Amino acid sequence: MKFVALVSGGKDSCFNISHCQLNGHELIAAASLRPKEGIDELDSYLYQTVGQDAIEYVGRALDVPLYRRVITGTAVELSNEYGTRNGTESKDDQAIRGDETEDLFELLQEVKRSHPEVEGVSVGAILSTYQRVRVEHVCRRLGLTALSYLWQRDQADLLQEMIDANVNAILIKVAGIGLKKQHLGKSLASMQPILHTLNERFGSHVCGEGGEYETLTLDCPAFKRRIVLTETESVVQDDKDFATVAYLRIKSAILEDKGADSSLIIITPPPILDHFGSTLYQVPPISSLSTNIQMAKYESTELLDRPLCTRRGNWVAIGNIKSPSLTNLSLKEEALQCFQKIKDLLGSENLGQTDIVHVTALLRTMDDFMPFNQVYSTMFGTSPPARACVAVALPAPCRITLECFAYDTSKKDTRSALHVQGISYWAPANIGPYSQAISVDKTTFISGQIGLVPSAMSLPTPRDFRKEMVLSLQHINRITEALQHRNPTPQGFVVWLVDIQDLLSAAGIMVKAIESNKGASNEFSSPPVLFVVPEALPKGALVEVQTLLHFTTEEETTDLDQDGTSNDSKGNKTSISLNITYFRDVEEVNSLQRQELEQATSLKVFYATTMQREDITLIEKLSTKVAVTLIPVKAIYSLSNGTSLSSSWSFAIVSTCG
Repeated sequence: MKFVALVSGGKDSCFNISHCQLNGHELIAAASLRPKEGIDELDSYLYQTVGQDAIEYVGRALDVPLYRRVITGTAVELSNEYGTRNGTESKDDQAIRGDETEDLFELLQEVKRSHPEVEGVSVGAILSTYQRVRVEHVCRRLGLTALSYLWQRDQADLLQEMIDANVNAILIKVAGIGLKKQHLGKSLASMQPILHTLNERFGSHVCGEGGEYETLTLDCPAFKRRIVLTETESVVQDDKDFATVAYLRIKSAILEDKGADSSLIIITPPPILDHFGSTLYQVPPISSLSTNIQMAKYESTELLDRPLCTRRGNWVAIGNIKSPSLTNLSLKEEALQCFQKIKDLLGSENLGQTDIVHVTALLRTMDDFMPFNQVYSTMFGTSPPARACVAVALPAPCRITLECFAYDTSKKDTRSALHVQGISYWAPANIGPYSQAISVDKTTFISGQIGLVPSAMSLPTPRDFRKEMVLSLQHINRITEALQHRNPTPQGFVVWLVDIQDLLSAAGIMVKAIESNKGASNEFSSPPVLFVVPEALPKGALVEVQTLLHFTTEEETTDLDQDGTSNDSKGNKTSISLNITYFRDVEEVNSLQRQELEQATSLKVFYATTMQREDITLIEKLSTKVAVTLIPVKAIYSLSNGTSLSSSWSFAIVSTCG
């Protein structure tokens, strides 16, 4: 795609341009925000403004038009969310008036007017969620895609990569412990040993992500010409023994041509599979199967003709959401009626759509995925719910069934989101309007992950089930690491397989993944793993993996059960838990199991059999106590104790208890 580069002049914004080009994108313009005339630097939460006296040289070195705008706003919204959680169907205006983020919106809007062909925006964010969220919010409103290839990269590796690629960036501001005025003007290469020493002694960020220093790029692979400084001035703002604050004022510079050998520099992208993923990819298929793998013969069943809602404390589960009238409806109308029913049920609990934390979307065919998403995307704004979306054999004429979880944060808003919309090497950008993860009440819902190659947002070629499976788990692992929760403990996994013949490979990889995540501690029992076969998955994927995590907080003094959930001092559960019950015949469900199921917050009933009268009776009785959603699938298998694969099941009930 054709892209505009957001440039501060620093190493990150300039080096990210090279990675955009490496991934086949074409630079057509640059854009930068600056302080008012006569001001060297602003105290901005969002923008690097020191070095703006040299930004015209950066634009000319890139040999593309440079668009600039004066920063007029301030940091009005300081949280890691920006904008409203309401969707455009209820609130068209997503801006926050007076915030400095809106200056970026105006700047990129100007670029779009001059270059209507622009589709992407190069962003040099590495760790700053504050910066990433705001740039992505602006991009979404303008129909642009953020290209953030440095996001979540290891800083030591990235610094070395920049130096190896002949990125000549100098320090133009110092503000971190151990850095002095004499370090101004020094190159990254010469400062590398000092930066590593400061990291080891004080925990400083080697790439300056903690504000320890700022840089000006004089040369990099994306430059057509290099910058040569001819006159500078050092300005000391605060001279303290442990941390001097000083910057370099650029008074004059020239551009000079680069030699022919500059085009020989090769930038290498990070490997698609990291150490965790590479280890899983080598795992052989599991062999402990007592019976032959086979598909079930089943008929989808039209049951539960009413929507269901259950409240347990702050948790609200809504199940079996279908359009009340399916006669002569378009898919859009059917989807809108489903969401209206959800709104009505949430309203009865004094909640709204912004309280939803997870949605399961069941479609009759993946042909409806894009039109469904068009409606879905209008329902949520900033930090939308986590989501899983699959195609199953819904009984005609129903094309959509929804299930969702909401949480009442009216007393204390503990909800946080990881919503990464930019393309990177880290994990896939959201291909639908959902967050990668939503955390609330020490519970994290992670969206279903398919095996996309993040930098390309496409499935591996040639098709490779094992690689897709491993990538799905690698994405979950990286999302979990990015959340930085204490003691993240999986409550269970649901693995959706399109081809039952991949079951043994999937099981072997899951066994190794669970073993790897336990690490040195084996105090928790293995989480349950459910394998089910749907009709189809998004983008034609071969596998999708979803999970639910529990985590602890620094403030709490709770004990962890064997399932990884926490208890308070009275022994009461303080987070949501997940259990999976398997059976081949309804007669296997004893009275104790039935009682436990009736006390759940929600039940997902997977079935790979033709429903008998007694099956229907049990489900109808359960639906009077708890929100139930029926999911017809082609086959059901499970891992026992995290190590051995079961023979096939007729039913699996995933019960979520708040």
